[in-house]
Amino acid sequence: MIYRRALLGLFLALPLAAGQQDTWTGVDRIVAIGDVHGDYQQFVALLSSAGVIDKNERWIGGKTHLVQTGDIPDRGPDTRKAMDLLMRLEKQAAKAGGRVHALIGNHEAMNIYGDLRYVTDEEFASFAGGLHPEAEANHPAGYAEHRQAFGPSGLYGKWIRGHNTIVKINDIVFLHGGLGPKYAGMAIEKINERVRKELEDPRLLSNGVVTDVEGPLWYRGLAQGDEAKLGGHLETVLTALGASRMVIGHTVTGGTVTPRFGGRVVMIDNGMSSVYGSRQACLVMEQDKLYTLHRGHRLELPAGNGAELMEYFRRAAALDPQPSPLAGIIRQIESRQPAPVSP
Repeated sequence: MIYRRALLGLFLALPLAAGQQDTWTGVDRIVAIGDVHGDYQQFVALLSSAGVIDKNERWIGGKTHLVQTGDIPDRGPDTRKAMDLLMRLEKQAAKAGGRVHALIGNHEAMNIYGDLRYVTDEEFASFAGGLHPEAEANHPAGYAEHRQAFGPSGLYGKWIRGHNTIVKINDIVFLHGGLGPKYAGMAIEKINERVRKELEDPRLLSNGVVTDVEGPLWYRGLAQGDEAKLGGHLETVLTALGASRMVIGHTVTGGTVTPRFGGRVVMIDNGMSSVYGSRQACLVMEQDKLYTLHRGHRLELPAGNGAELMEYFRRAAALDPQPSPLAGIIRQIESRQPAPVSP
């Protein structure tokens, strides 16, 4: 009970601007981390590697902006611990002049509107407090407390509903999935407003933004589609948003931060969770230069394809436990390169 009261007090002390402001300029350092999926240990390890928390899990990032692009919940057992940590870091970063942006992903939304296909029994159990023993006959232990916590007046439900879905920092937009053609001209403020309203009123979910496969929580076209065919669409989206590039999670990469469309799209869901192999990588921007922090080592993010991209993946693969998950991507790139001409 004391723990819950402390968390409620923490929530009430969080800065309100997280759900209001959606654009920032003049930021010198950004750390962007993709899907967590309930793996608290890997999340903490990556935050520490990026220099934003100390060994006591307190903010040391100064004026850094930390962006987590959604999908903290599901698949792993420690969603609650990861959210509690971000709640603390939001407050600590704000005091230091920094910022924590915990964006809404499709799994945050699913937990709010009751699609619980990916919530494990262990995750439910982390919410158990013996308050609703009558519910345990038909559901896992902790189910009722979980639903209460993600409800309109619940600690995590309130917290998530107050967040943004998309933010722009300097000239980079960050969101979970991407934007399909239907949303190519929609403003950042409008997207955030629509998602928040739909999560507050389930009646709006049908044919809404939150559940739309072209919407910001679900779209995979910019992660998986043909770059030649989608290049014009991407240009339209970025121009409308006044941005030079887009950073997305949602679709798991081959094992590290992956640029597409000549670096104008950057994928950062590297499979951090142990469910996907505990792949440690995040995106870092310092003084307008982009780097990948791969297993604690800094690699400059390539803007081009071909040999430059191949060398990037090879350097990252050399840092992995062998065999590297990147081996498949490297083979694909090699197969597309023209054979050397005999003298």
